[in-house]
Amino acid sequence: MMQLTTLPSGLSVATRAMPALETVAVGLYADTGSRYEPARLNGLAHLYEHMVFKGAGGRSAREISEAIEDVGGDLNAATERDGTHFMASLMAEHLPLGVSLIADLILRPHFTLEELTREKDVVLQELGEARDTPNDIIFDDLQSVAFGDQPLGRSILGDEASIAEIGVADLHDWRQSQYRAGSLALVAAGKVDHEALVALAEAHFADLPHGTIAPPDEAHFTGGDRVGRTASDQAHLALAFAGPAQLDADYYAARLFADAVGGGMSSRLFQQVREDRGLAYSVYASLHPYRDIGLLSIYAATARRQSGAAAELIETIIADAAGTITQRELDRVRTQAKAGLLMSMESPWGQAHYVARQLSLHGRLVDPREVVADLEAVTLDQVRAAGAKMLSGPRARATIGFPAARAA
Repeated sequence: MMQLTTLPSGLSVATRAMPALETVAVGLYADTGSRYEPARLNGLAHLYEHMVFKGAGGRSAREISEAIEDVGGDLNAATERDGTHFMASLMAEHLPLGVSLIADLILRPHFTLEELTREKDVVLQELGEARDTPNDIIFDDLQSVAFGDQPLGRSILGDEASIAEIGVADLHDWRQSQYRAGSLALVAAGKVDHEALVALAEAHFADLPHGTIAPPDEAHFTGGDRVGRTASDQAHLALAFAGPAQLDADYYAARLFADAVGGGMSSRLFQQVREDRGLAYSVYASLHPYRDIGLLSIYAATARRQSGAAAELIETIIADAAGTITQRELDRVRTQAKAGLLMSMESPWGQAHYVARQLSLHGRLVDPREVVADLEAVTLDQVRAAGAKMLSGPRARATIGFPAARAA
């Protein structure tokens, strides 16, 4: 059973009880991420997420780690462009500790200059590692081409110049402006009592600033090309087209189109590019939705000598797909989507993440049966129309390791 309570401060408290379990996942989900940053402080949301673990609530970084691991739990966080979350997984009896630690991270971080200087070096190492991983950094390149100098076009990690600009005061300002009760949700799933979590929220999050955060600027797809370094053992190709946002009427049709084109081993890209021609080891398509826009992306990694043939075949496949997706393909990917949803919710973390995501999008609890019904309602004509609409617009293209003559 899912339950929701909104505290007077605006903080949402939601639970999904799974009584047969002995564990619980609890997370604080924030409707803020890297697209909310000023350009000169790009990377601030991610660095903030790192810095709260360096000491909070009177505990050092080591003491935070020991506190959660002493009870066999795990404490982690993640930053995205549209959101940030802090999550603890632990035995149900230790839920109060998990909530207390998360509250300390958000409300009582230490933020010293010494730790900030050290953690900047860690983030720069993370940035360097990403740049050395073509199938990672190419998606930052693609995002940049798709959205240009808009917030959605910037890297979550930032760059050397923007990271250098961030000071201790910026971390405090970010917490004060972005972690406001009305834009936060405390969500737990597993062996959890709803009223008990509400009581914990009232006790530990009373000092949250009230109100909500300002929405980000609306994003616009720009498109273009970006040619990355050519000194790579493999060639990497990424394409993107503007797609629907998650609440748009054609979102599920567009998602099922992406799945049919490149969502699994039975998809057209996998079968024709990899299985039939052996032109790529990795090849897939996906639809990533933001609040105001979506992104249909296609990715392939291939041998440099085969990059031209692979790129040409991919273009042929996607150009043909919008008018030829079959009912059998639709039925297959629809079943895969339903199974993926339900399988992802068989763990406390999966349930908590689902509840938080739907709460953020809809402002209410959404029974999974509603999502299944939306998937069931999609017709073949709608899938073809959604595909044609995305593919008829401008495109973004990023390459790494393509021979110079092929990259243009």
